Amino acid sequence: MGIRTKNGVELTDEMIEQIADAFERGEWPGTESKIVQGRPLMFGEELQSVTFKVPVRKVAVLDSKAASLDMSRSDYLRRLLDKDLATA
Repeated sequence: MGIRTKNGVELTDEMIEQIADAFERGEWPGTESKIVQGRPLMFGEELQSVTFKVPVRKVAVLDSKAASLDMSRSDYLRRLLDKDLATA
């Protein structure tokens, strides 16, 4: 038993399985691009994590400052970094 698409094409169970297998491999029939799973890029380019350690009391102050600006810790740190690099 198959399914009839909106434009009248009959899809058999075997065809549906083939489409599902391709989709799970990250392919989509009829397109040249790969399907990328996950959140879309926020800044138009791939991000890389940078980690470092600071004293707990500084993290508390950092979080408080970010919250006062209605920002996440990451967004606040990115803003500080952008400001500094703009003058470099």
